[in-house]
Amino acid sequence: MSWKFDPTIITMIEVKDITKTYGTGDTAFKALRGVSFKIAEGEFVAVMGPSGSGKSTLMHILGCLDTPTSGTYTLDGRDVSTMNDDELAEIRKDKIGFVFQAFNLLPRTTVLRNVMLPLVYDGVDEEKRTKRAIQALHDAGLTETHFQHKSNELSGGQIQRVAIARALVNNPALILADEPTGNLDTKTGEIVLGTFQKLNNDFGRTIVLITHEPDIAEHAKRIITMRDGVILSDKKDHIRRIAHHPEQII
Repeated sequence: MSWKFDPTIITMIEVKDITKTYGTGDTAFKALRGVSFKIAEGEFVAVMGPSGSGKSTLMHILGCLDTPTSGTYTLDGRDVSTMNDDELAEIRKDKIGFVFQAFNLLPRTTVLRNVMLPLVYDGVDEEKRTKRAIQALHDAGLTETHFQHKSNELSGGQIQRVAIARALVNNPALILADEPTGNLDTKTGEIVLGTFQKLNNDFGRTIVLITHEPDIAEHAKRIITMRDGVILSDKKDHIRRIAHHPEQII
């Protein structure tokens, strides 16, 4: 059964008739072909599909890394579909926390410093950025024993949870996770997914998870399935897989 959006709840994301075409003329490729959906504040949604389905293109638009060819995209009440590069950069900084497959941490920098960096660039004073970084690390399931380790001294699961903390530190409206378990073994991936579930269940974080793996998508509360640039299904009433408790990782 397809999920129907409840108009009484707060809308975080609305995409309407989004298309994305690369190239022109005979070489034009339509990566998205009229995609529409809404995501409410506090949802945990997986966008799933095989390579070439359009999910990566959609991720770039949701993350304000690209703009649609046509259609509209509204994020937290602002129409971002026609913004210029500077405006998109500001939205990314203020509204979106990214978690990538490749972690993207500075390897010889401490955990605490890695998480603080976005606040350094944003001009937040040292006392406030330290406090916010510590809180984000706690929310991601890490303890003080990890804070002064360098990121290259940690396990893969711990590194990804540092990356999650860094995504949280600016208190974004949206956490966008792109194949966040792709470089992890199955057990560690489960624990990282447990961290996302905890952030959603306990703190009401809005999370969009991009994946090509059905077993990963099943950890979300809602699954949007894509193929050939269109949405095949949008389901909320599935049996959600509960991941390992995040505190199991050391």
